[in-house]
Amino acid sequence: MQSDDVKKGFVRAPNRALIRSLGITDEEMDRPFIGIANAYNNIVPGHIHLRSITNKVIEGVVAAGGVPFEFGVIGICDGIAMGHEGMRYSLPSRENVADSIELMVGAHRFDGLVCVGTCDKIVPGMLMAAMRTDLPTAIVTGGAMLPGYLDECELSLIDVFEAVGKCAAGKITEKELHTIECAAMPGCGSCQGLYTANTMACMTEALGFSLPGCAAIPAVDSAKLRIARKTGERIISLVNEGLSPRKIGTLNSFRNAIRLDMALGGSTNTVLHLIAIAHEGNVPLSLSSFDEIAAQVPHLCAMQPSGPHSMLALYRSGGIPAVLNSLLPHLEDARTISGQTILEIAKAATQTKGSIVQPLSSPVSSAGGLRILYGNLAPDGAVIKSAAVPRDRWEFEGSARVFEGELPATEAILSGKIKEGDVVVIRYEGPVGGPGMPEMLTPTSAIMGMAIHNVALITDGRFSGGTRGPCIGHITPEAAIGGPVAFVKEGDRISISLNKKEINLLVASEEIEKRKEGWKPLLRLSTGVLAQYRENVSQANKGAIRLLKNRTCENNA
Repeated sequence: MQSDDVKKGFVRAPNRALIRSLGITDEEMDRPFIGIANAYNNIVPGHIHLRSITNKVIEGVVAAGGVPFEFGVIGICDGIAMGHEGMRYSLPSRENVADSIELMVGAHRFDGLVCVGTCDKIVPGMLMAAMRTDLPTAIVTGGAMLPGYLDECELSLIDVFEAVGKCAAGKITEKELHTIECAAMPGCGSCQGLYTANTMACMTEALGFSLPGCAAIPAVDSAKLRIARKTGERIISLVNEGLSPRKIGTLNSFRNAIRLDMALGGSTNTVLHLIAIAHEGNVPLSLSSFDEIAAQVPHLCAMQPSGPHSMLALYRSGGIPAVLNSLLPHLEDARTISGQTILEIAKAATQTKGSIVQPLSSPVSSAGGLRILYGNLAPDGAVIKSAAVPRDRWEFEGSARVFEGELPATEAILSGKIKEGDVVVIRYEGPVGGPGMPEMLTPTSAIMGMAIHNVALITDGRFSGGTRGPCIGHITPEAAIGGPVAFVKEGDRISISLNKKEINLLVASEEIEKRKEGWKPLLRLSTGVLAQYRENVSQANKGAIRLLKNRTCENNA
């Protein structure tokens, strides 16, 4: 066992003395040491209940003969960070989560790891750490919040964001907005729809790192506590079997996760996260994998925000196993932490009466939930949640309205300066330009709330999983490194075709080259974490991962 590094042999007496000071007995010294990474805090709604879930994991570890050691992990609430400078810290926090877990695992020589977390960057960071350390690992995702309720209608956080646009347009009063605000979020858990947090929980289960059914269980359901207990027990078996993350997170597993993503119509952020997680395990995943699978796998679940159904409805329909059951002809076999293969889980699943999961023969849409677009405006690719775009808007051409950042674009939208037929271009918000590649839920929700229907929005930044409509993100190369989006001018015509998977600036190449003369990027002054991130981050099509610069050491002997 790896923990022998700190507890075996007479030379480890000082190490053992420190461990004994924690109350560890002689008998426990011979048992597997299990690290438990807990993302609990009391600022993030998706994390405030994680203490109780972690306590059940601890019970399971002890019952199965292990010794649990709990430690903390940071977590940022994207909703609270949204629409201001705080959002620049969100994506960089993913690397911090991965690093902090690696540091704790590497220093303390745990034999296994259980990660308890929810929300947009926390779960991806945990999966990155698992693949990086290759230590037997299980993930317990915290579960979704129950829907809010008002006037006989279910509500989610996106209803509040879009209500801001309605208020700006004079469609509702500030008092009515306050009523929606107070009703939308009734308690703990991740935001109710298939936004990034819940999409990544689903991806975790499809990858094989959570026990079957974990992703869709609501935060307040006792089934979440029971599966946490089972996960704590199961980690001991994973340690004894030597079943490590790179044996689970294979290319087959990642391709299955993308298939599930297409079937659910999940967040565009999964493109960033799955590529980043795969990179940690040297799995060859790229935008081409998403493009290929999107053409094969239909959209099977009309989940919020592109449809009416919340995560609660998915849970009542049988959760992820039920979706995998519908996807059976498309799946490749792969191992999971449960001891079952993904095909065994899918075959054993049943469809409940009134299930929201459609069969392959009768999909919500024959097109998968995401599309990768290319063209002279995005030579290295861009991403759109096609599931959230009405079919009559899959072809669009409009005039560019150019903004050097999210805030001026939001002000223009809310003040009524954006009109039908416009293409809102928000640039210098990519991984380098942001820095931090902030989400754009505030402007996209404002457009929806103000009912500006015949308009598109494109950015080298990214979008919340709650975004809907013709909103294209991850444009690469980004403006800050001289990508074509940096040379769009006010009034330029832009063509978008989801059918052809293209996005083009309708300007002669000679004119674009002329505009590059004397160009200098507009870079915001950044210090600390954001400055470090800017210096070391890759482009979005590579997962916005941290690039490790090769260094050589001179032999001075």
